[in-house]
Amino acid sequence: MSIIRHKHFFLSYSEEHEQAEWAAYYLTGDTKFQHHFERPYFKQDPLVDTDSAHWGNYKDTGYDKGHLVPAADMKFSSEAYNETFYTSNVSPQNKAFNAGIWNRLEQKIRYWADKYTALFIVTGSILHDNLVTIGDEEVSVPDYFFKIVVRVQDNGLVMIPFLVPNQKSDAPLYTFATTIEAIEQITRIDFNQKLSEKIEEKIEKELSYKEWSFS
Repeated sequence: MSIIRHKHFFLSYSEEHEQAEWAAYYLTGDTKFQHHFERPYFKQDPLVDTDSAHWGNYKDTGYDKGHLVPAADMKFSSEAYNETFYTSNVSPQNKAFNAGIWNRLEQKIRYWADKYTALFIVTGSILHDNLVTIGDEEVSVPDYFFKIVVRVQDNGLVMIPFLVPNQKSDAPLYTFATTIEAIEQITRIDFNQKLSEKIEEKIEKELSYKEWSFS
C-alpha cells in the first residue's frame, strides 16, 4: 500500500486491487460556499507511481465508478472537486447501491457536517483475496464498503462507523452502524493508532449511533 497525499484528501492505494483501500478528508458545514462545477472526465492519478487503474476498466461492466471521497463534498473549489475524479478515488459499485443507500449515507453525512460544524471521514472498500474483478487491469469489486465518521465534542471524539454491502438496500441507515473494532478486524487496519489510549477504549467499546441524529 502507498499513501497518496492530495491537497484536499489523502488515500492508501492498493496496487493489488487497483483502488484505494481507504480515503480520508475533512468536511465542514460551509455549504453556502459550494459552487457548481462542470463534471470533468476521470483520469489516472499522477501521484500513484504504478499508475492508478484506467477508467476504461469500468466500461460496459455494469458497475459505477463510485467515489470514495464524494465530489459533492468538495464543491468549495474547482481544484478540490477535480481531485475527486482521479481513478485512485473510485471503486466498482453496484449501480443501485451507489444511487441508493450509499447516496443516502453521503447526504446524511453532509447534514451532520452542517449540524456539527466539521467532521473527519474515512471511507474505504473491504478488499481481500478472490474478489470478482473487472477490466484488463483486474480491478477488484468489493462486496462491502465502510465509512467512519468522526466529530469532536466536549468530552472527546465521537465516532460512528458504517459497514454496507455493495448491493441495493432500502434498510434504514442506522441498521448499518457498527463499531470501529469491527471495521478494524475486517480490514486489519488500526484506525486509532494515533489516538490516545483513553479515547481509543471509549470509541471501540461504544456503539454510539444513538448520539447522532437520523431524523
